[in-house]
Amino acid sequence: MTENIEKFLNEFAKSLHAETFVKMTLGNYRGNDAHLQKLLVRLVETKKGARLFFLYRQDTRDTAKNFDFAEGVEKVKEVLGRDFFSGHLFTIENDFQLDIGKKGKSRLNVAKPTFKEKPPIDHNREKQVLVNPNSFYLKALGITTDKGEIRDKQHDKWRQINKFVETLGNLFDKSELKDRKSLRIVDMGSGKGYLTFAAYDYFKNTRRIDVKITGVDTREGLVELDNDIADASEFENLKFVKGYINDFDLQDVDILVALHACNTASDEAIFKGIRARADLIVVAPCCHQEIRPQLKSPEMFKNVFKHGIILEREAETLTDGLRALLLERSGYATRIFEFISSEHTAKNNMIVGTKHRKNVDVESLDAQIQAIKSFYGIERQRLENLLT
Repeated sequence: MTENIEKFLNEFAKSLHAETFVKMTLGNYRGNDAHLQKLLVRLVETKKGARLFFLYRQDTRDTAKNFDFAEGVEKVKEVLGRDFFSGHLFTIENDFQLDIGKKGKSRLNVAKPTFKEKPPIDHNREKQVLVNPNSFYLKALGITTDKGEIRDKQHDKWRQINKFVETLGNLFDKSELKDRKSLRIVDMGSGKGYLTFAAYDYFKNTRRIDVKITGVDTREGLVELDNDIADASEFENLKFVKGYINDFDLQDVDILVALHACNTASDEAIFKGIRARADLIVVAPCCHQEIRPQLKSPEMFKNVFKHGIILEREAETLTDGLRALLLERSGYATRIFEFISSEHTAKNNMIVGTKHRKNVDVESLDAQIQAIKSFYGIERQRLENLLT
């Protein structure tokens, strides 16, 4: 270890002991991980007291870990000069900039502090998660280990689960359902049930609402597995049934959910929600196949739509845009937004319809829908046909 690296580490340890540490960044990564870019270190308050929060910044996703002070200093010592070749330490006394050359030579610059006081540690808490990682169903579904740790290949799914619960909770709070003490939810195309279980757990155990959820899926094996896990979790009002969305008899429902239902199955789910007069319809469409082969390129776009990727994206935009207009025509206020960052899943747009009692200008909305279809040469759209 060179003298400057040792001085840098000593200042790091000293700042932790003297409570002058603000944050630290390690960069200029030359290790074996093709995705890792930098390491960010700051303080967080946990049940065990103040700890060091290590955020490993990667090009596709981030990884976070907590360490006590001694462990944190050792972790930095392990990688500095081996994987990371620059470091920037911020304390309320001084800033320290370390640069390590290819031949091992290093330079340590000391400057006046950027920060004159430490940020409140309470503001540096890790983002609260709404789902307990120690929940039995997460372990049974392979998201977490027996110790409640997120499995290496399941971090994206973990983010999606938490984001879904957060989104659904916010939508619930902003709807006319917000004061309800009982709730009926149907998840069309529930698949392995990650989000279905999390929604039940959230409303039943976190919000203390008398919730009943039914998950519908075509795969008998998944339905049986999910029912076994629901029984083992003692989720008595969570049931999974085998069936197709279009054939499912949906009558009593407050929230209709359909995430990643393929192609026109999303239209069928929306239609079921409209007909059942669901207060909330929450859909994340997948596989927009119906409209693309129908598109006739308007003259002004002929040299734009000749590129397949542009045509595909335009078809997706038109499909979801028409779905939103048809929801509005049916008495729903609509929103389309990014459900979760595209770095975690490619199918990330969410359409939300919230039932309202306002007058709807059906004639104007119909005119918009027909104008769009005419402009692009669209002859049929599944949801419109179902509503006719």
